[in-house]
Amino acid sequence: MEKIKGLIDAPFTPMLPNGEVNYEPIQAYADLLVRNGLKGVFINGSSGEGYLLSDEERIKLAECWIQAVPKDFKVIVHVGSTCVKASRKLAAHAAEIGAWGIGAMATPFPKIGRIEELVKYCQEIASGAPALPFYYYHIPAFNGAYLPMTSFLAAVDGVIPNFAGIKYTYESLYEYNQCRLYKNGKYDMLHGQDETLLPSLAMGGAQGGIGGTTNYNGRELVGILNAWAAGDLETAREKQNFAQEVINVICHYRGNIVAGKRIMKLIGLDLGPNRIPFQNMTDQEELQMKSELEAIHFFDRCNK
Repeated sequence: MEKIKGLIDAPFTPMLPNGEVNYEPIQAYADLLVRNGLKGVFINGSSGEGYLLSDEERIKLAECWIQAVPKDFKVIVHVGSTCVKASRKLAAHAAEIGAWGIGAMATPFPKIGRIEELVKYCQEIASGAPALPFYYYHIPAFNGAYLPMTSFLAAVDGVIPNFAGIKYTYESLYEYNQCRLYKNGKYDMLHGQDETLLPSLAMGGAQGGIGGTTNYNGRELVGILNAWAAGDLETAREKQNFAQEVINVICHYRGNIVAGKRIMKLIGLDLGPNRIPFQNMTDQEELQMKSELEAIHFFDRCNK
């Protein structure tokens, strides 16, 4: 299967003030991401509040993104759900509308505690779109599935024909690299933590990633890849350190899903509030965050 090169964005889901999905900004959103060097989107995932959306909303969002992006821009649809029947339906729909791929994180309920359970869960979902690459989204902080991914690769190998790899959003660069080395790099290991993009490159092989702060800081993160490819380690380090400064700011305001979505408003693309039960930022918090971002010259370097 084709391995992804470059950075895929995990977009937020635009909302109206009443909490309903707002589909209108998606074209401008897609244009922004293309303009800033992103290579695709991974929609309806954690940044997109996917588990708080109805199946109908997720279907319509997928259709809107497919219509909004240029031909060579990859659309990967997160189809994970607490109901595998719904996941299969979402996967089949993604294939019908021309999505590039699908993915799913482990269900948060019931908690998956064994490799065999995770393989069966992914197998059932992936079979809904057998012609599309399927990525497992490893983000145990969200669902408690703290399972060894090297063991998962060995267990899933040959069992799911369209298994493409893992979106790896966890702190263990050692395990990430071990997965990347599995059978001489058989599977696509997409780096999922923007704060450690450069170390993943330095360990010798990461070529693609899926990020959340790429929504508003994509130019700098793409710049890390470009600088590394050019052999300019000092520029790559500076950009990685800047990316960490941005992440330090959003961590003061409940992280990327809440603070990052508000940053989109500050750079000119208002995507509205988060859906309940997220605690939205207050106007005062927005002012404080803007001040912190100005202090690190974020608005001189962010997505335009």
